[in-house]
Amino acid sequence: MSEEEVKFLPFAEASKLVAAIQEEEDIRHQDRRILTVYNHDDREVCWFDFEELEKAVGEVPKDQKQEMIQDYILKHIPDWALDI
Repeated sequence: MSEEEVKFLPFAEASKLVAAIQEEEDIRHQDRRILTVYNHDDREVCWFDFEELEKAVGEVPKDQKQEMIQDYILKHIPDWALDI
């Protein structure tokens, strides 16, 4: 069985789809945070592990961290999110 490569929406399309990115506690792992992405119908689109996001974004000034994480998320919304 082969895994399919995940395709991401273009930034502009993802920006139109995403209504909110909310920080939440991972119910399966205490003391772990996730960022859940919601569309304009308040439906969950996908989620990201906060620690993994921090690693992916790397070292950035604290005042730019939220913007950089949001930018990363919008560049990594899977194309199947349009089907939700």
